[in-house]
Amino acid sequence: MRKLLRSAMIFLFLGNTFLHAQLPQECRQPAAAGELEVQRQELVTLEKEVAHAVMLHNGTFVRRVFSDDYHGALATGEIVDRLSYSNFVQNSRSAYTTFIVTDIQVRIYESTAIVTATWTARGAENGHPFARQYRLMHAYFNGVAGWKLIAGQETMLPG
Repeated sequence: MRKLLRSAMIFLFLGNTFLHAQLPQECRQPAAAGELEVQRQELVTLEKEVAHAVMLHNGTFVRRVFSDDYHGALATGEIVDRLSYSNFVQNSRSAYTTFIVTDIQVRIYESTAIVTATWTARGAENGHPFARQYRLMHAYFNGVAGWKLIAGQETMLPG
């Protein structure tokens, strides 16, 4: 009887461990739901700060928040790393009057997060006014130094 009970407990433990590994993070750690919301808010704030840095031509912010091995694609299709994106932001000829981030969606998978959003920018470039909208996707990794932007894709919307 004891052997049967011990076998049943081992089976239940292993079954629960396997099931636990297959569930999304939100389901695996119900006690950490508050922590997930804090991380989600941190990423929303970070995404707004990235847009603000672009508006202000703040390449220093980009170098601080983007990972050393950042890899991304601009709306023009140009492939950039952290340094070239920082230079792009810092040397942009766009003078923004507004730069708004909306429709921010965050999905967290353990130490990785995918953020999608819409950027709406108005301003002037070479003396000509512009109004542009972009959809973007950013991938973040949460390491020792906190959330770092590791990859990005921007797409300019028509109109």
